[in-house]
Amino acid sequence: MSRRSGVLEFAVLGLLHDAPMHGYELRKRLNILLGSFRAFSYGTLYPCLKSLVAQGFLVEDNPDTEYVPATALNGKRSKIVYRLSAEGKQRFEELLADSGPNAWEDEHFGVHFAFFGQTDRAVRMRVLEGRRSRLEERLERMRSSVSRTRERFDDYTLELQRHGLESVEREVRWLNELIETERANRSGRTATGPATPQSSDGRGRQDGSPEPERPPYDRPGRST
Repeated sequence: MSRRSGVLEFAVLGLLHDAPMHGYELRKRLNILLGSFRAFSYGTLYPCLKSLVAQGFLVEDNPDTEYVPATALNGKRSKIVYRLSAEGKQRFEELLADSGPNAWEDEHFGVHFAFFGQTDRAVRMRVLEGRRSRLEERLERMRSSVSRTRERFDDYTLELQRHGLESVEREVRWLNELIETERANRSGRTATGPATPQSSDGRGRQDGSPEPERPPYDRPGRST
C-alpha cells in the first residue's frame, strides 16, 4: 500500500468511526479534515472505498434511490452509505495506536494529528516527539545547505531557502508548545494556552468546579 493510499484509508476509517455516511458527504468531510494538506477527488476516494469494502473493513448499505448533486455523480443512482464493520473498527484502532517513524512523516502526521482527540496520551507524545526529532534533523540539513550555498546563489534563491527554513522553525516551536501542554496535563499542572471553556454561569462546570485543561486539538467545538 502506498503512503498516499494509507493516509486516505486512515482518514476514511476515522471519519466513519464517528458515524456512517455516503460518499458525497464523506468527501466533503475529508476536504474539511485534511484540506490544509490535500484535496481528494472522487477518482481517488471511490477506489479506496471499494478496497476497504473488499477487505471487510467497510459495509455498504443501500437506502432508497435518490438524486444527488449533478456535478458530483451526474444522474439518478443509489446513494450508498458506508459504515465500519467490526474489523474496520479494529483496523482504525491499530492505525490510531501507530507511533512509529511512519507517523512522523509529512504524508502521515497531519491525519494522525487530526485524530489526536481519540488517541492515547502516550501515543500522542511519541508521535509529537518523533515529529519534532524529524524536523530538527531537517533543520540541521537546511541550515548547513544555506551556509554552503550562500556564495553561489542569487538573493531570490537564498530568500526562498530562508523562507523554507523559517517554516520548519515555526513548526518546531509549535510542536514544543504542544509537547509542553501534554506534559503539563500529565503531571496535573495548569498548562499555558487558550482559556478553559466555561459553562453558561462562567464558573467552569455546572457544579462550579473548573474544567480540566485540554490540549488545543482536544477541546469541544473542533470540527472534523
